[in-house]
Amino acid sequence: MAERLAAAAYAAGWTLVRRVPEPVGRWVFTRIADLAWRRRTAGARRLEANLRRVVGPGTPPERLRALVRAGMRSYLRYWYEVFRIPAMSRATILDRTRSSGVAVLDRHLASGRGVVAALPHMGNWDHAGAWIALRGARPTTVAQRLRPEGLFERFVAFRTALGIEVLPLTGGERSTAGLLARRLRAGGLVCLLADRDLTAQGVPVTFFGEPARMPAGPAALAERTGAALLPVSLWYDGPHWRIRVHEEIPVPDAPDRPTRVREMTQRLAEVFEQAIAAHPEDWHMLQRVFDADAESHRPAPSADNLG
Repeated sequence: MAERLAAAAYAAGWTLVRRVPEPVGRWVFTRIADLAWRRRTAGARRLEANLRRVVGPGTPPERLRALVRAGMRSYLRYWYEVFRIPAMSRATILDRTRSSGVAVLDRHLASGRGVVAALPHMGNWDHAGAWIALRGARPTTVAQRLRPEGLFERFVAFRTALGIEVLPLTGGERSTAGLLARRLRAGGLVCLLADRDLTAQGVPVTFFGEPARMPAGPAALAERTGAALLPVSLWYDGPHWRIRVHEEIPVPDAPDRPTRVREMTQRLAEVFEQAIAAHPEDWHMLQRVFDADAESHRPAPSADNLG
């Protein structure tokens, strides 16, 4: 029943939000964020715990609370825009985007070299995918399967309509890793959310001074295929979406593949640290990411951890 209600709620979001005037819709989602913040929901408490690592344990409680409120508003802005993007014009998506470093990505793709764009859960990654698709590249990404299956299919259809190829993390007819490698060897663009491990088999890293795990996929794919590993950070700037493509993380001169992948993933974590510290309110991490917070079991996949 809970899964059916969740699926119905998302379906209503995609149907109704685009019909409501944008100022009204944004106001409603901001009020929802504030309500969750005041009631200190489980997601808000987890966001607070994660952001405490970003700003440091000595941060005054009132400052941390204000940051969490801004973070919940940013998170609900993401969801509002997920429901609204299908109704946004091409001009809106392109004109309200501000980017830096994208020329490097363009040069790699133009030369036929594949690119692994590794992103933290910042800003609006669905918008970023739509934006890059409108500029002529068809990005490929991976989505975690959700329950019920109809909700997963709706998310796939949503992203496909934006010009994004979506492969299932598990349960596909063919190996997802193999398909991604083929896309990269053909000079394609693969975009992966990379700041939270969903498998319990991720690469150990130090993140904001604490042990954590991050997925091996981005570094492993780049090391395996010769693609460029480019960290990408996203944040909001008033009405604008900001996208920054960071410098390539090269394959290190290490004796074996596991060491190379581990060193590349640690470097990725360090770039993410800098980006998140610069815009902590736009890090939408309402789930456990640090080893100290790990549970003995993992929750069922939900739309909150779609990647």
